[in-house]
Amino acid sequence: MTQQTDRGATTAPETPRPGWPERTALPPFSPRTLLSRALSVPLVLGFSVFLPLLVLVQPGTGPRDAALWVQLALTMYAGIRLSSMILTSRRKLLAGSFWLFVYMAMGVAPLAQAVLGRTPTPVVGSRSDLTEAVSLVLIGCVAFDIGSLLARQRPGRERNDTVRPALVHRRRLYLLTLVAFVGSALLVVKLGGPAVFFTSRQEIISSVEESGLSQADSQAGQAIVRGFGTVPALIAWLVYTRWLVTSRRARRSVLIIAVWLALAALNALVNNPISNPRFWFLTVLFSLLFTVFPVSAAMYRIALSLGVVVALVVFPFADRFRYDDANYRPIQTTSPLEPLALKDYDQVGMFANTVTYVRSGPGHTYGRQLAGAVLFAVPRSVWPGKPMDTGVVIGQWMGATNTNLSSPVWAELWIDFGPVGMSAGFMALGYAAARVDRRYARRAVRRSPPGSLIALTVPLVAGYSFILLRGPLLQASGRVAIAACCIALITTFRQDRAAGLR
Repeated sequence: MTQQTDRGATTAPETPRPGWPERTALPPFSPRTLLSRALSVPLVLGFSVFLPLLVLVQPGTGPRDAALWVQLALTMYAGIRLSSMILTSRRKLLAGSFWLFVYMAMGVAPLAQAVLGRTPTPVVGSRSDLTEAVSLVLIGCVAFDIGSLLARQRPGRERNDTVRPALVHRRRLYLLTLVAFVGSALLVVKLGGPAVFFTSRQEIISSVEESGLSQADSQAGQAIVRGFGTVPALIAWLVYTRWLVTSRRARRSVLIIAVWLALAALNALVNNPISNPRFWFLTVLFSLLFTVFPVSAAMYRIALSLGVVVALVVFPFADRFRYDDANYRPIQTTSPLEPLALKDYDQVGMFANTVTYVRSGPGHTYGRQLAGAVLFAVPRSVWPGKPMDTGVVIGQWMGATNTNLSSPVWAELWIDFGPVGMSAGFMALGYAAARVDRRYARRAVRRSPPGSLIALTVPLVAGYSFILLRGPLLQASGRVAIAACCIALITTFRQDRAAGLR
């Protein structure tokens, strides 16, 4: 190899002289690396120190006791971990979505509630139960990190190229597309036509009840019809989106573009933010974003950073379409913290109520609630003793009028298995998330084929993890099962061109 001099002459590369230390090549300069280093200090301090302290100094009636200080410690810990997810050189979708949820739903929002002395759902137990619940949340977060560290120490971590990657089968994708249109059409007909999807969620619930899909003793029929009406449409759209983004040949096909446009219109109907819960629409946006930008580290960082802003500013006011005009009551407030105390961030409070409920007599269920979530499709006529949603159980015990309450994963694991089982569960979650994130970062690259299944499923799981973490699990299981069936339908390990996307 030769080197070019300043005068244009070509010389041989310099050979180190005997006894002289060999020169090492300097790493190439990267403006992105410099930008990351410049932003690291203000980002970490902003998320872990300035924002929590800004909330802490606000005027309020909340007691300054152990529950508040443990909540502050949890918020600062989650802020440090979220910052590390944003600044990492590797895209960690599952871990990033986990820490984004923890920072907002289990950190900043409950801290604002503790300072103001107001909660969206009453905490019926003692302050000691609330302190224990916040401490258990922090323990679960630490266990998640321990699981991630164990994944790094796993033997045999080296890249294994002998395993065939899972791909999308082209002909089965056509079948899934047909299922998507049929399932969505059935949902539209059952609910009374397309117009109801652009009214409010209250109208959707009324249409579900009038159609007979919702019954007092079982919600399985509603979950199945609504799941098949929304999930296949989303997955098929994501596959076609990735196909168009990564394949020049697909972008030249009029048929593929036409199917993509039809699926886009279908999702605008059945998966719009008016007729769907905000967490489900967040799943749609998150999965679509990382399907359109599969290898962009900048987009990953922007998504996590803006996620905090959206959760603080937009999300508390995004329930405009939950009720019709007669029942909608907008918040009249000048405080930026009050919406966090009055709206949907009730996860820590509901965990504290779960602790109080178990201590009041029923005790731990030892896997019964989890079994109900796994076997969600079994109707109550077949299983009379089938458990209800954990949030519903706690809400009925509290005497709440509205029992559509959250039950975070911390509460779901704790009510079944106690603190030891909860810690083991989060350790397993951290381990699995780290393994999947590492494989996703290795395979979701520019040279990966258009039909790479991991590049489609990981963004979908990362988006839906907000719903799973919020809970209840029984309520979230229907779409998980349907999505698993759709992915199994289109999966193939054949590498021939006739089966895959091109």
